[in-house]
Amino acid sequence: MTTRISGSRRYARIATSIKEIGVIEPLAVTTPNGRGQRMLLDGHLRLHALKEQSAETAPCIVADDDEAFTYNKRVNRLATVQEHYMIARALDRGVPAKMIAAALGIDEKLVLRRRNLLDRIAPEVVEILKEKPVNPQIFDILRKLKPHKQFAAVEMMASMNNFTASYARAIMAAARQDDLAKPDRAKKVAGVTPEQMARMERELESLNHDFRAREATFGDDVLQLVLASRYLQRLIENGNVAAYLETRHADIIAEFRTIVSASTLDSAA
Repeated sequence: MTTRISGSRRYARIATSIKEIGVIEPLAVTTPNGRGQRMLLDGHLRLHALKEQSAETAPCIVADDDEAFTYNKRVNRLATVQEHYMIARALDRGVPAKMIAAALGIDEKLVLRRRNLLDRIAPEVVEILKEKPVNPQIFDILRKLKPHKQFAAVEMMASMNNFTASYARAIMAAARQDDLAKPDRAKKVAGVTPEQMARMERELESLNHDFRAREATFGDDVLQLVLASRYLQRLIENGNVAAYLETRHADIIAEFRTIVSASTLDSAA
């Protein structure tokens, strides 16, 4: 079994990465039992590589007993921005780009591109994306926008939980010419005509306005919904009222019961 593990291509990549760069993703373990022992939940290959390299310690994430079965929520896969920092740090330490590429399983040219990933990217954008496994192409697209528009674009992507390159291109295509990093150059998006881009600009502006308006009133709207739901609950619990509605307005009391029984805002809608 050990020979099969150490002979695999995936293990070789992990072992090389740990030797040259160190442990990027901590092991996941349980809290100590009565004898001070821990159970390894995630990172068996990393642990094996550390043992073969005679390492005495390893960085770990500790999962509480009551949530050990869902420990994955405590494990963050290597985010794109974190990968950039790791590559930059390794290159600064003199690790050859070829060796980093072999450890990460990517092309050597891509290593050098990842080092410059955050060039001309607003700090506020980096803060939002620093722990998200986003498509690296997003940064190439964001660089075509001015810093304030980069931030607005990433805010929209975060609100939709959509960090795909195609969505970023759509936002860039819908941006106004003045919002581009080089406004003197006409936007060029494959498959989109100038007329379509102009229409997208207007629609995006309207969408942003509506989103801000909804965001400003969302808390109050939810509160009003909760209060209304509690009122309706008391109303239909009244036998006389319920009997009257059942007889005269069966459709209305059915809707009331749907709202009261809804456990979330989405199901109520």
